[in-house]
Amino acid sequence: MEGDAIWAASGVHVIKYLRGKEVVRVTNPLGTSLNSILIFGNLLLALTEDGGWMLVWDVSRDEPSFSCTIQFDIGFTTTMVLHPATYLNKVLVASSEGDLQLWNLRTQTCIHKISSSKLLVTQGLTIATSSIAALVQSPAIDVVGIGFTSGEISVYDIRADERLMRMYMDGGAIRGMSFRSDGHQVLASVSSHGHLALWDLNSAGRLLHLIRGAHDGAVSAVQWVPGQPLLITSGEDNSVKQWLFDSPTAAPRLLKFRSGHHAPPHLIRYYGEDGKQLLTASADRSLRYTSVVRDSRSFEMSQGSLVKKAATLSKSLSSLKFPSITSIAHSTMRSKDWDDVLTAHTDEPFVRTWTVLNKRLGKHTWSYTDGAKRKSVSGFVKCVCVSACGNFGIAGSSTGEIHMWNMQSGLKRKTFKVGPCPQAVMERLSAASKTKTSERCITGLATDALNRLVIASTLDGTINFFDFHTTKLECTVVLPASAHSLILHRNSGLLAAACEDAIVRIVDIETRRIVRELSSRSQTRILDIAFSPDARWIVLTSLDSIIRTFDIPTGGLIDAFRTPSIATSIAFSPTNDFLATAHVDSVGVFLWANRAQFTEVTLQTVSERDVTEVSMPSMQADIEDDALEALTGLQIEDKVVDVFSTPPQLDGDLVTLTLLPRSRWQTLLNLDVIQQRNQPIEPLKKPEQAPFFLPTLPGVEHRFAIEEKKEEKGEKKTRLDKTMANSKSILQTKLANIAKHGNSAGDELFDCIKSLSPAATDIELRSLVTLDHLRQFILALKQRLQSHKDFEAVQTLQNVFLRMHGDILLDNEELLSEMENLLNIQEKESERVLELVASSLGTLGFVRDTT
Repeated sequence: MEGDAIWAASGVHVIKYLRGKEVVRVTNPLGTSLNSILIFGNLLLALTEDGGWMLVWDVSRDEPSFSCTIQFDIGFTTTMVLHPATYLNKVLVASSEGDLQLWNLRTQTCIHKISSSKLLVTQGLTIATSSIAALVQSPAIDVVGIGFTSGEISVYDIRADERLMRMYMDGGAIRGMSFRSDGHQVLASVSSHGHLALWDLNSAGRLLHLIRGAHDGAVSAVQWVPGQPLLITSGEDNSVKQWLFDSPTAAPRLLKFRSGHHAPPHLIRYYGEDGKQLLTASADRSLRYTSVVRDSRSFEMSQGSLVKKAATLSKSLSSLKFPSITSIAHSTMRSKDWDDVLTAHTDEPFVRTWTVLNKRLGKHTWSYTDGAKRKSVSGFVKCVCVSACGNFGIAGSSTGEIHMWNMQSGLKRKTFKVGPCPQAVMERLSAASKTKTSERCITGLATDALNRLVIASTLDGTINFFDFHTTKLECTVVLPASAHSLILHRNSGLLAAACEDAIVRIVDIETRRIVRELSSRSQTRILDIAFSPDARWIVLTSLDSIIRTFDIPTGGLIDAFRTPSIATSIAFSPTNDFLATAHVDSVGVFLWANRAQFTEVTLQTVSERDVTEVSMPSMQADIEDDALEALTGLQIEDKVVDVFSTPPQLDGDLVTLTLLPRSRWQTLLNLDVIQQRNQPIEPLKKPEQAPFFLPTLPGVEHRFAIEEKKEEKGEKKTRLDKTMANSKSILQTKLANIAKHGNSAGDELFDCIKSLSPAATDIELRSLVTLDHLRQFILALKQRLQSHKDFEAVQTLQNVFLRMHGDILLDNEELLSEMENLLNIQEKESERVLELVASSLGTLGFVRDTT
């Protein structure tokens, strides 16, 4: 570390990171990989992996410059470098032969050598056992700690050139050491077997405590927090642990830790409906609850007190865990009442329940075989399922047996039998496979949302539908190829089966027919499939390292990208915002943002040639940075060529309606009723103002002279009323242009009417008081009917217009011919609309009956 920056060696490069971002990169001019680095003032030191060279860079400026190289003698293979405190321009270099050399960087000369004979007690060790694996500076000047692969530890004074004390740690090679710096003389060391040892330096290196199995695997580093009784260790089991010492001689206790899978997860599923947590299973034999929001909420599901058992039996923790999980099912409906997760394990005839609420193994362990037949087990549990209500758990075995248990009591409730192999499957299978048709392996299980069906897929290529209550086999769908996995989208009733011929077949559980077949040109095995929450997309991953997204209604491929490593399992978030993937070479779970959830994306069918190469999502440490690299993909606007826009009218023979809501025209039809209903009972009256001095009448008694207010008769006309009387309304102006410009003026008129409110439209219609205005409006209605546009708007305006001006139209004979012409056009258009509606209903009924 250098202030807030971190230097890291990666291959031939040394990279400087500042708040998680790369700022500087230097490259080895020799082209060999780098093994160990050290920041020494303004210098960066790096040892090559072959142990023959030490490279020096000057990093005092923004652009580092290469300074020099130091070559070591043959027989001295470097492993690490250390700067002894207060030693000016000098570094201590350790070797795999067990020797030490003190070098002056200014003169580039070796000024002192310490042989392994002075460091080790046991002589004659091989190079593999005498290699120096740890080298640390102690709080005392001139004193360093040296750890060997043989497990031996030496505390050495390099100035006096003598060994002060020697310790031996049983349990593998020394992987790291650290001296306590809060006033207590304690040395902590860790081994390749995962043990943690504490040594009392005041008592000549007496062993204080030995914690076996501190990590489930080799410990990679150990470090005391300066000035505090806190020890931090990290291991190859992908965990970081913080140990607290309550007293100088007390055994440490685990205070905090962060951990994850130490083997790549092969099965991931979203847990719950909020899309914030995952259930992940890995080859490390663990089941983890992983939060995608905050890592502190993640935990490993407990399998019992295995830590104490592993320490007692001197075995690794992973060897005592259950075999790796092959199938996970859950239901959160009754998660607060009883166990809610089911798992099947590799080559085991047992089904285990788990409770996420209590973070541990559940109460029940079920076997699919009867008690009398347990000694002659010939198959294993292959898949599990939990009903939507959370009351029942179902498991299918490699021998074709399907059993149902009650999740609360653990009692077996039902047994489903797939029966003999269908004749169509017998004809498809080869003669070698016919001998095994008596054992029909169950590869997938599902239940519908209403507990009516139990659906099971078999390895011989069938999908079987059972009655949930009577266990009767109702239907069997024969697939063209074997099905190795099954997934059901309960809300839509779509069932997806991944087959051995690299085709995903989608079955409708209501009609029990194959409705879609989705395939790719690669013809590689499909590893996992996932539905989107709305069942419009289906995502699949295959052995060609491509993640494909298909649009189910059209059956087209709408997205495909290739990842650097194969995705073994995928899961779509219930909130439709992220896709989670697990890969063969990573212990993490990667999240891919669904761009259609955050921005407008035009979906188009893509071909296999359009597959893009993408890099894996990366961690972003600086959350306050405005330019988040992880979200740049969401800010890209799609530039689609030839974007289709809906024309105002699809076809001249069709009837086009307005895009306005139905309530707009209903309000205009019933505006008089609405105004009458909303009219106040009494008109509003202005409160009378009392005079400041009240006049009195003459007399003995005090009486006030109240003048009665005279009612003003007559109405005053304002300038606005006079201007309105001499001006034309917008509607009248538009009507005057119809006779001149025809349909173009009619479009402008109806666009104006559609932009007005119902009350404003009513006022405009009432302003048509002259015969010319009435004739022009009738002409506008006829032209709009003949253009087959705005049909419901014309009907509404015609109704309101006739109610307002019907008496005037009847009294004037010059308008009767126009009215008769309008009636003929109205009857003709009404009959045509009824014929179109009847034809559409008949076509829709035919399609519904045939499907």
